[in-house]
Amino acid sequence: MGSELIIIPIIFGAIFGIAYLYFSTRNKERLALIEKGAEASIFVKGANKRTAPIWKVLLLNLALLLMGIGLGIFLGSLMEAAGFDDDVAYPATIFFMAGVGLFTGFTMTKRLEKED
Repeated sequence: MGSELIIIPIIFGAIFGIAYLYFSTRNKERLALIEKGAEASIFVKGANKRTAPIWKVLLLNLALLLMGIGLGIFLGSLMEAAGFDDDVAYPATIFFMAGVGLFTGFTMTKRLEKED
């Protein structure tokens, strides 16, 4: 019963620890590069490459994920009608089709970034 009170601070602590390590390590690396005389242009990620806007990528992946989940629910109901156990048919097809949707979104995002 008290485990809920322990798990939530552990999750937030892990997120804070990962963020702290990321930003402190990045700061130390940048300071070391500045001390060695590196140019500031290496810190700007997208200066040389043109990438697709983030809203296009998020919208594309979210749309494909939701379409995959909907198709998974539909296929799960077809499998249940065909005689499969509904405890297996629904989760299996939902997760599989959501994964297919995310993979399709990944490949379409790569194509979108090459196009721009």
